[in-house]
This record gives sequence, C-alpha cells and structure tokens, in this order.
Amino acid sequence: MAEGVPTLLSGALLAAALDRGFLVGRPGVGFVLLGVLALAMLIRAAATYAMFPHLADVVEPFRDTLVRRVVTSAVLDATSGRPDAGRDADAAVARLTEQVESCRNLAASLLRTLRRLGVTIVAALLGLALLTPVLLPLVLIPLALAAWLFVRLLPPPARRRRALVLADERVAVRTVHAVAGLRDVVACGAQERVAAEIGAAADAQAHATRLLARASSARLLVVALGGRLPLVAVLIAAPWLVRDGMLSTGEVAGAALYLARHLEPAVRAATATVDGALPALLVVAGRLAQAGAAAPDPATPGGATPDTAVHARLPTPTTRSAADPGPLVLDRVTFAYGPFAEPVVRDLSMTVDVGSHLAVVGPGGIGKSTLAALLAGLLTPDQGTVSLAGRPLAAHPEATLRNTIAVVPQEAYVFAGSVHENLSYLDPDVARADLDRAVRLVGAAELVARLGGYEAHLADPGTLSAGERQLIALARTYLSPARFVILDEATCHLDPPAEALAEAAFATRAGALVVIAHRIDSARRADRILLMDGNRPIPGTHHELLARAPLYRDLVGAWEHRPADAGGWFEKPTRITEGARPGVSPRTRPGSP
Repeated sequence: MAEGVPTLLSGALLAAALDRGFLVGRPGVGFVLLGVLALAMLIRAAATYAMFPHLADVVEPFRDTLVRRVVTSAVLDATSGRPDAGRDADAAVARLTEQVESCRNLAASLLRTLRRLGVTIVAALLGLALLTPVLLPLVLIPLALAAWLFVRLLPPPARRRRALVLADERVAVRTVHAVAGLRDVVACGAQERVAAEIGAAADAQAHATRLLARASSARLLVVALGGRLPLVAVLIAAPWLVRDGMLSTGEVAGAALYLARHLEPAVRAATATVDGALPALLVVAGRLAQAGAAAPDPATPGGATPDTAVHARLPTPTTRSAADPGPLVLDRVTFAYGPFAEPVVRDLSMTVDVGSHLAVVGPGGIGKSTLAALLAGLLTPDQGTVSLAGRPLAAHPEATLRNTIAVVPQEAYVFAGSVHENLSYLDPDVARADLDRAVRLVGAAELVARLGGYEAHLADPGTLSAGERQLIALARTYLSPARFVILDEATCHLDPPAEALAEAAFATRAGALVVIAHRIDSARRADRILLMDGNRPIPGTHHELLARAPLYRDLVGAWEHRPADAGGWFEKPTRITEGARPGVSPRTRPGSP
C-alpha cells in the first residue's frame, strides 16, 4: 500500500501548501509541504521496486505450469504413434517459444498494471473524500456510470478481438498453403481462384480490424465519462463553492490534482488494459488449453490437413478438352534459372503427339522436372516457344489449358472428404462404371475397398501412406479430361509391379503420356525416350540410346547391378512382404522411416 501514499497525500499537501504557505505569504511552509510530497514519491518508487519479486512468485509458477502441460502433451503425442505426431511436436515447440512466453508476459503486465491502477484510483478517491467531501458526488456519479457502461461494452471488443486473431490466422495459413502448393495451383489453373480466396481472407481481416476499432472506440466514451467529466464538473462548480466559503483555493487545486493527475490517467489506462491485454491473454490461454485436442483448423474446412487444404479448394474443371487437341511442341526452347545461370535446357525441339508415350530419364537433378514444368506451361522458356495445336500455351485460355494438360507431382494431394470426392474431383459427373474402371486399371481397387468404399470419409489424409495417396491421385487424373498427362515421378512410392500397372493404364488411355521416369523399367515401356544429358537432351528409343548414349548405358548398367539398399534409379524392386499393403512399397507405410 506504500505505492498509494503519494497519490493519497498529493492533493492534500498541494492544498495545504497553497492555503497555508504560498497564498498567505509563507513560501517556506509551502516548499516544506511540497518536499514531503517529493519524499512520498521516493517511497513509492522503493515500494514499486520491492514489488517485483512478489510478482515473480506468482507469474513464474504460472509459467512453469504451462510449460509442464505443453511438454507433457507433446511427449504423449510423440509416443502415441499417430501419423501427425511430428506436426504436433513442431506445434509444441511453437507453443513453448511463443504462446507460453506471451501468456507469462501478458499475465505479468495485467497483474502489475491493474494492481497499480487500482491502488491509484482508490487512493485518489479516498484523498478527495478526506480533502473535500462536498465534491465527491460530482466524481462518484460519473465514475459509476462509466464503470457500468464499460462492463456493458466489454463483450463486443472481446469477440471482435478473437475474430481478428482468427482472421489473421486464416490469412497466414492460406498464404503459406498457396505458396507451398504454387506449382499445383498453376497446373490446375487456379491462380485467380486462390488469389481471390487470399484476397477474401485479407478483406475479412480488414473488416475484422474495422469492427474491433469501432467496438474499441466506445472506450473513449468511458474515459470521457469516468475520467474527464468529473474534472469538468468540479471546475464548473468551483467558483460557486469558493464564493460560498465551502472550498478554498488550495482545496480546488488539490481536487483538480487528484482528478487530472491520478484519476483520469488511471481510468484511461485501466480501460485500455482490460480491453486490450486481457482479451489477448484469454485468446492465447485458450490456444494452449486446446493443445493436444483434435480440433479442425479454422482455415481448413472439413478438417483438411494444411498440406491438402489448397488442393481441396482448387476449381473443378467443367469443360472437357477436344478428343484430339493437337500436338504439344517445343521449338528451340532454352531455359535457365536466372540470367547468369547455366541453362537447364538449351535449344530443345521436340513434339509430343496425342497417342504417344514418352519417358524422360537422367540422373537426379539434371532437369527432368524442369522439362515437365515447361511442357505443362508452369515455366516460361527464356527462348523459343511451347505450343499446343499450333498456338503458344500462353495464348490458350487458362481453363482450357489445364483441362488439356495434367501434371501429377511426386507428392500427391489427398484432401479431407469422401473417397468418391477425391477420385471424382476433376470430373464430378463421372459415371460409376467409369469410376470402377479407372480404379481397377490404376491398381487402386484394393485400397478403395480397404478404406470402406467410395463413400468412406477420409478425416485425416495424413494417415494414408505416400504410395496410397499416389494411387488416389493417379485414379483421379485418369478420370480427368486431360489429353496430355505428365507423371512427374508420380509412381515413385509404388513397388515396380504397381508402377507398371499404373503406367500401362495411362499408356492405353486416350491421349499422350509423359513419364518422368523413376526406374529404368519405365523407360523400357515407353515408345520414345528423352535422355537428359547436360543441357542438351538426346531423344531415341531404348535400343538407339543403348547404342549411342554412354550415359544411358551407364544408367541401365547401374540399374541392372544396383545394390540392394539403393533408391531412385538404383532402387531394387520390392516384393510385397507380410504386413505390407499390396501395390505399396513397405518403406512407405505410415509410421515407417
């Protein structure tokens, strides 16, 4: 309570210094009384300094409790064996490094600030009551009305602040997801759709900010009513009270000091703290309370995982491509990642006809995926053109282009929803017979049956292995209207028999197939092969390349003499072992390294 002593004495000492000192010709008395006030200020500073260890005795155990709960939750999640345990561990790190410390700091700020402000308001009112009781009604009535109004107006800003926090999260989550899946967004022609959704999230954020500002503006009315109106009322009434002998000049000055120096700043700071830091603390504490709970993310409807949320919002093609859209032609194409970088592709000319089957082979990092991106229009060549049916890709409407060329990446997207929704995403009106045929041809029939059929719900796609997600993506693309399908290592998580089955399905499908080959067997099955050798690819058949391309002979030789534990081009064909899922390499099962 020593902190309240200067506030309690300030008005009384100022009144006495004026009435008994300066105004009656005794300045020495006035200075002595002001010196007493300065001494009281020093006492308050010492009391404030001594308060911090006691504050730490409250806040630090609170922080330790939060840390203990977060760590316990993380350990339990990590040992649960759930597929998303790794993501939960990452979230636990964020909770420890950000949210726990934020809770600690907010709690310390609230305790320190509200305690000091409470002492100041009580001391100012008590000092005013002791100095000039006649002025107390002019102060208490507006202050009581301000307190009632503040309590009534407090819920809207709290709701608005929570809405703003969620809006901020939606903008961040959707932006991160869009950037992470940018290649697939462009491949599906979803730039405008995704940009519109991010823009809508940003607009919602701005709207939430405006609503919070509007709701918080009521705080100004509370401050005016509880902090400034009493001072105005006292100053208006002072001349009459002084003239009637009810107040002295010093008492008016002392009352004004209580109100202007202590009460009004305390009311303003208290409303700002309760309206700002308290809701923030409640929001962060609520997030920590939800740690470990399986709640769907507010920005991913239906509980979709962050990795699949963007794909789940991509537009659904509704217009099928023509039966024969014409050839896909590269004419003297050169591409480099930067003006001073060595070209990945240099002066390449080639044609992919409808009905052809092309395999692109080469060592890792040679530029196979770059070529796939050029063929799909995801990258623009530095020189030369990529054209479809005699027109540059850029001249085609985006929706038509994406309905004609489909890219299946290595990391396949599966979103939260039914199996049927995942399979029919690119053709919502697909007939049941066509659906059954596609699932059977790509080798996904047993997977669909094991999941519970087409209407089975995939609440957490992360529980599927990488190979299972690839099977669903392959069946989905098989059902699409695309006449050019590019498999960019889209079967790398399948075992060789399953990969051969899927590629055979696409090879007999109407249209052209381009395979970024993961194994040499993919090249043997193709009609033509493009060997990526430096920045000058070499075309040919399997036998032609064996005869004239040393690199190709090295690749084939390495495959035939590969070590048992090698991967990629040197991967040994895996056999289905006990406990493995048919068509999926055992190393890709959930929970395996």
